[in-house]
Amino acid sequence: MDFQTSVKTCLTQKYATFSGRGSRSEFWWFMLAYFIGMLVVSLVPLLPTLYVIALFVPVLAAGFRRMQDTGRPGWYFVIPSIYNLLMRIFGVGQVEMNPETGMPMEMPSTGGMMVSALLGLIGLVLAIVFIYWLTRPSEPEPNAYGAPPQA
Repeated sequence: MDFQTSVKTCLTQKYATFSGRGSRSEFWWFMLAYFIGMLVVSLVPLLPTLYVIALFVPVLAAGFRRMQDTGRPGWYFVIPSIYNLLMRIFGVGQVEMNPETGMPMEMPSTGGMMVSALLGLIGLVLAIVFIYWLTRPSEPEPNAYGAPPQA
């Protein structure tokens, strides 16, 4: 599947299709288009938020289909996002900055820094595992999620 076909498939034909399987090329070409689009819209305030909201469903659907193509449940695709959200909500060791100097008001504790480092390491391991899963070849035979996708 080429770049244009992938984008067209993910944005029109399979916008909110969470069932079935998605090929490696479909997923990665669509992700490339998504990131290029994000770079373009990041030049205008408020547009990145609208862009993410508009493409939330197709990105999630493409990720679901790709995970299912490798034989894993599609909902696994949301695990890194949930982890990232929890890290942002319950962030440990966040430092308050002085608006005048741009310097920290006080240094975080050693314990807070250790917890932050550990949680960051967990996030790194999660990212590596998911990139590995998402780059695996399609299962050549039908699996629990359907027939192999047409490349």
